Amino acid sequence: MDSFQEAVTSDETLDPPDWTDVGVLTHRIVDDAIAYLKDVRERPTWREMPGEVRDFFDAPMPRSPAPMADVYDDVARNVMPYPMGNVHPRFWAWYMGSSNFTGALGDFLAAVQGSNLGGGNHAAALMDKQVVNWMKEMVGFPASASGTLVSGGSMANIIGLTVARNAKAGVDVRERGAGAMPKPLRYYASDQVHSCHRKGMEMLGLGNRALRRIPTDAGLRIDVAALKAAIAEDRAAGFKPACVIGTAGTVNTGAVDDLQVLASVAAEEDLWFHVDGCIGALIAIAPENRSVVAGIEQADSIALDPHKWLHAPFEAGCALVRDASAHRNTFAVTPEYLESAPRGLASGEWLFDYGLQTSRGFRALKIWMALKEHGVEKFGRLIDQNIAQARYLTTLIEAEAALELTAPTTVNIVCFRYLLDGASDDRLKALNTEIMLRLQEEGAAVLSDTTVHGQHCLRVAITNHRTRRDDLDLLVAEMLRLGREIEAAATPL
Repeated sequence: MDSFQEAVTSDETLDPPDWTDVGVLTHRIVDDAIAYLKDVRERPTWREMPGEVRDFFDAPMPRSPAPMADVYDDVARNVMPYPMGNVHPRFWAWYMGSSNFTGALGDFLAAVQGSNLGGGNHAAALMDKQVVNWMKEMVGFPASASGTLVSGGSMANIIGLTVARNAKAGVDVRERGAGAMPKPLRYYASDQVHSCHRKGMEMLGLGNRALRRIPTDAGLRIDVAALKAAIAEDRAAGFKPACVIGTAGTVNTGAVDDLQVLASVAAEEDLWFHVDGCIGALIAIAPENRSVVAGIEQADSIALDPHKWLHAPFEAGCALVRDASAHRNTFAVTPEYLESAPRGLASGEWLFDYGLQTSRGFRALKIWMALKEHGVEKFGRLIDQNIAQARYLTTLIEAEAALELTAPTTVNIVCFRYLLDGASDDRLKALNTEIMLRLQEEGAAVLSDTTVHGQHCLRVAITNHRTRRDDLDLLVAEMLRLGREIEAAATPL
């Protein structure tokens, strides 16, 4: 007995030896986090890390313990001051939400609770399903539809494309593989489609060429006449048109395809209708602008991102599928070690049957808590606010002779450039790139750049609940200042 007791007392754990000390440090961390967000406007949007900080990340692997307070000090000194910057009110690069403190607390509590959302009979699994149900309601899907929370938009789109492939394959593609399909499948999207769709086609064994990029009109929306012609051409050539991808907000300019018309084309041609709504699906909850995405409720599948316009901390995506059976049949596998039981923990639904991951994080809590605190209607108003801010920025640009819009402003993405009389396209690209980089390095604002129909431009994507109109005034003023300084100094670019 003595030897047994000695073995028990020598067992190790990761729990702290003194919970009181941990409590004190945790309160300090929370206080620091509150100050970090409260004062975010006073800090640079982004800043370069000095050499000593970069060197910190080359330190060797730790082999022995260190006090938790010292570990936190390392984080506070070397990580927190050098973020990507997307929580800052003047971060408008790419397309991200700006997080929220309640969601961060949700992430913390989810990590403390530690549930694996592969499924089972426990509260986190029920909350996961509840949040998916709320997403269905937001976009007008029926209660009978299916869905799953995933890492982000790329994975949400891949879920939808995979269900479409299996539904239209004409063969049991799960058992026999893509090579057994009687006809090669063809998917269709605009030439502005997000790059994740190419990855999806490659992963599904269909290949990049199976995704036909259809030209766009002056508003950068898919040309419906060209789409119909491509479908007819492929049928005549022995291919099987399978899926049309409507984009509710292109990543380049925010253009929204005519989803109602695409739904009609899909029905007429017997195609799966998938909507990439990672940019704009949630405009469906915005009272002033919801008509922009009319028709999204007719989709067979939708990809959307709670970590964008619901501002959930990264990462949080969602795939919705109208036909719940088609969704589950695409992914469900029941290994002998995960069979359901009549009661107990294994009596709940296995959520991994709706996607690729068996182990799944508790993403739902951070979304659930923020929605409960603020209500869906407030998030809808914030979306309208961002769209109004983009229109405001557009008017500022139109009022300045030195600035030029390079694409229509549809929702909340503004594409423009600084002009230079007589400058070549290469010179203009170099000038605008230099302005963009100096804005970042000075900490004033973070923009991105892109190319739209062959023309390089800067891009402001306003998906930020902290942005104010005076931030946009500052952006234009700084753009003009930097442009004139570079011109005056004839700085080599």
